[in-house]
Amino acid sequence: MSQAHQSRKNLKIQAFAVAVGFVLLVVKFAAWIITGSNAILSDALESVINVLAGLVALFSIYYASRPRDSDHLYGHGKMEFISSGFEGALILGAGLTIIGKAVYNLIFPHEVEALGTGIILTAVAGLVNFLLAWMLIRQGRASHSPAMEADGKHLLSDGYSTLGMIVGLFLIWFTGKVWLDNVVALLFGFLLIRMGYKVLRSAVAGIMDETDRDLVERFITVLRQHRKDDWIDIHNFRIIKFGGQLHVDCHMTLPWYYTVEEGHRVVDEIEQLVNTELDRKVELFIHVDPCLETSCSICTKSDCEVRKHPFIKRLDWTADEVLNNQRHGSLKYE
Repeated sequence: MSQAHQSRKNLKIQAFAVAVGFVLLVVKFAAWIITGSNAILSDALESVINVLAGLVALFSIYYASRPRDSDHLYGHGKMEFISSGFEGALILGAGLTIIGKAVYNLIFPHEVEALGTGIILTAVAGLVNFLLAWMLIRQGRASHSPAMEADGKHLLSDGYSTLGMIVGLFLIWFTGKVWLDNVVALLFGFLLIRMGYKVLRSAVAGIMDETDRDLVERFITVLRQHRKDDWIDIHNFRIIKFGGQLHVDCHMTLPWYYTVEEGHRVVDEIEQLVNTELDRKVELFIHVDPCLETSCSICTKSDCEVRKHPFIKRLDWTADEVLNNQRHGSLKYE
């Protein structure tokens, strides 16, 4: 599937999720008006966040799909991390609001009515949230869209929270202890704060280009599995995420006598390999280093006519080694 077609599909799915989210918002507020329950209000306020976050995610997916231009030479994919950060801030705000309202009503109690109807409406909305979350997470992972996957995880957490809230409402219904409504709301508020922090933390990591160890391991595993004898060493390895696209910088040590054409052939071979094996768009910038005399001890190229020293041991590429900004041959054997 082409990148343009994938972007259009993501936009349609995200727009559908926003539309359904708006309907759920209306249902939850109706349940709150009927019951007067703070716990249901907290769930309804979370739906407001869902719709706002969904709209921001929709815009970010559209913006991130735009082609590169002279002002954005790496593309517009970082917008998806900004969207995730905005969503995390909204979730934190909703959690604080819910906690404040629950504390107020613990001091100044209020009546809760028609809980049966409220439970039914909230349960239906929660089930729909689970289905939406599954759809968004699945599509977000398949298309490597941080904004869509974050929105799906948000909805999934909302679904689990709704499930816990329904259990709490049943306890209120059976026991008649109205103060339990505010306790459930408090627990839900703290859960939202925790969730908002995690979403915000992940977004900041993407914006700050924090090393994704799992992604580095996947990338290096592909290179290890297809490693050629003349790929002597790889180091100073960096991956930058731009939405669903990856930009990779690294240094690779090749035989010193290779021509520019031969070095370019190796770079093209690696770029084609990772774009096929990782099933996503990878832009690769490889700086080619010539091998040193000390590199002979780790070089497995058997047909080398200028070898100075016998082969001792081939280095196994690991995340810690390739992230290091030193040639491994020089580091270990000089």
